[in-house]
Amino acid sequence: MIAVQAEPFDAAALLADFSARAAGAGAIASFTGLVRGENDGAAVTGLELEHHPRLTEQAIAGIGADAVARFALADVAIVHRYGALVPGEAIVFVAAAAPHRRAAFDAVDYVMDRLKTEAPFWKREHREDGAHWLEARDSDRADRRRWETERR
Repeated sequence: MIAVQAEPFDAAALLADFSARAAGAGAIASFTGLVRGENDGAAVTGLELEHHPRLTEQAIAGIGADAVARFALADVAIVHRYGALVPGEAIVFVAAAAPHRRAAFDAVDYVMDRLKTEAPFWKREHREDGAHWLEARDSDRADRRRWETERR
């Protein structure tokens, strides 16, 4: 399941639905990302995500397909929000079902590293000192690069 949506989601309900679909898998790992309330020492009051629907959905579907192939997953789910969000709101949900736990954990980590650096979202963070456009950090790019050398 791949979804790019403005509407809030219930991570527990998504995980329950995913688990039901992945019956028979040996492991399921999930991650829910939240909008931060602080960044670079400044209070965050909101986050806006803009995207191009077709390009973003294709990119995320490709990341999901790559994860399935790389980690021999039974299934993967990726839900990413766009629009105006406030601190504490869920922004991304990723779940992976695999034969074994390590593959499930690694797959979720892999998907998140790729989303942070490759998914075509334009992010503007609102802080007490004004609005700032966000880009992937050096640490995000370093996390992504490690998958180029780590092969399953």
